[in-house]
Amino acid sequence: MTKRIQAKYKSDRRFGQNLWGRPKSPVNKRQYGPGQHGQRRKGKTSDFGLQLVAKQKLRMYYGNITEKQFRKTYEEAARRKGNTAENLIGLLESRLDAVVYRAKFAPTPFASRQFVNHGHVKVNGRRVNIASFLVKAGDVVEVREKAKSMALVLEALQSGERDTPDYIEVDPKAMTARYARVPTLSDVPYPVQMEPNLVVEYYAS
Repeated sequence: MTKRIQAKYKSDRRFGQNLWGRPKSPVNKRQYGPGQHGQRRKGKTSDFGLQLVAKQKLRMYYGNITEKQFRKTYEEAARRKGNTAENLIGLLESRLDAVVYRAKFAPTPFASRQFVNHGHVKVNGRRVNIASFLVKAGDVVEVREKAKSMALVLEALQSGERDTPDYIEVDPKAMTARYARVPTLSDVPYPVQMEPNLVVEYYAS
């Protein structure tokens, strides 16, 4: 078992939630934290603590983005017009690795990032290997010909664990996905409740 998978499962137990909605999550069996003190009764969490957890959950959900990169995303969301929390979700969902994950070309956000980094994806016909690349509404993301027969891709497409959201139009046979529009928070199929408003409060405080 890789360190990344161990960290993923440990995160589920730390938050006490099945963050990615996967049937193998240990939270399905043990809804307490990891380690010898995991079953202790927890005290009341402070406002700062709630904000921190909201930030860590969102950061981990998208493949454990680095703090530096996540903060840059928040700063861009705050710079744009409109609701900062909604802008933050829109930017996170516009990441190339997130679009690849939503299109079911990879089974997890972690696998999606690696898939993009290894150069298996094209955007509008051009190869892109930067996971944080921002896809625009109307852009077409496709799996490169050499990668279409990969077991990881075929298994992810056939998986019944999750559905493709309506803001991404997928052609499973051609393995292409059109990013129809930037979603709002209510559009995104998170398995658990995400609170980007608390993330905004965390950085603004």
